Amino acid sequence: MPYSVLVVDDSALMRAELSKIIEKDPELVVVGTALNGKFALEKVKSLDPDVVTMDVNMPQMGGLEALKLIMRDYPRPVLMISSLTQEGADETIEALQLGAVDFVAKPSGSISRDIDTQGDQIREKIKAAAASRAKNTFTKRTPVAAKPLPRSSLSTSPGPRAMPSLGSDSHSGLSLSVPSSVPKGPQGVLVGIGVSTGGPKTLMSLLPEFPADFPGSLVIAQHMPEKFTKSFADRLNNLCPMKVKEAEEGEVIEAGTIYIAPGGKHMAIAHRNHRVLTVKLYNEVQGKIYMPSVDVLFETLIEALGKQWLGVMLTGMGADGAKALTELRKLGGHTVCQSEKSCVVFGMPGRVVEMGGAEYILDDDKIAEKILHLAGEMA
Repeated sequence: MPYSVLVVDDSALMRAELSKIIEKDPELVVVGTALNGKFALEKVKSLDPDVVTMDVNMPQMGGLEALKLIMRDYPRPVLMISSLTQEGADETIEALQLGAVDFVAKPSGSISRDIDTQGDQIREKIKAAAASRAKNTFTKRTPVAAKPLPRSSLSTSPGPRAMPSLGSDSHSGLSLSVPSSVPKGPQGVLVGIGVSTGGPKTLMSLLPEFPADFPGSLVIAQHMPEKFTKSFADRLNNLCPMKVKEAEEGEVIEAGTIYIAPGGKHMAIAHRNHRVLTVKLYNEVQGKIYMPSVDVLFETLIEALGKQWLGVMLTGMGADGAKALTELRKLGGHTVCQSEKSCVVFGMPGRVVEMGGAEYILDDDKIAEKILHLAGEMA
């Protein structure tokens, strides 16, 4: 039986376009549409859709207010349809904090005929969200209280450039240059995290569990468009005891800080004078289709630190980063994967498990505890 979808948008054109895109997949059916949040609430109650796609800016009742009421009274997966603007990014990140399971960015303004270019992603994310409800992994989220004062962001550093391909795939895995020794630096214990579909909500639950005096740093590659990662990092910074920021070109990795890879860029980690680790940003890397790429992050961590870092794979489609995380485990490093029952999509961690690279497979609410324990041993 196909998954049922309610499409909410104040544009009749967008409702029609989205409905056509969704119903190209025989596993999905649009059971209704609504032109604002008020009508959406009525149709959620009467139609009981598996997933709701929600616009943000609508008359009478906008998407954020409707989302709050849906999560309170009729909790289910809500996928935000967001414009690729700074305002759209800010609103989308707020929606994720309120409980939206994920988002899809519109290629341009509020009426976007070219949204069909995102059709595959829209259908995949709707099915992933619907499946999360069907297998009972979707739960109503309690919003996390923000810290009283946000921290200011650092100034912009020099921009990114192109980078040659990393490593070389072979039948046995990856061919990477592993350092013979790794000096201790200001980064402390470094934790690398890869995440995609369903990740923003998972990170908003996971990262606030790390204390301000965590003896290390976190570097995160979350598949997300440009502009969205800055808003996401700022929102996380208000939620977390640790400092959270969007990573910048050339900055030194320091303990007590969480670095989010910028959307639309690849983030690599490299040694400077074999004493400190720094961020390197690239516009493109040969053979890497996801951006930011978990492959790039994890492969460069192996080349910089060998096995002396902790790798984590969270919910996400595909296999980005799976080979590198498996290589870390083969080297003797620690690896943690999110469990299938707690993932929105088990693709990325599932591939690590299949390849034998998962040392620990844990539900999302157990991962921070395990990282803290392992980091204490490694410090």
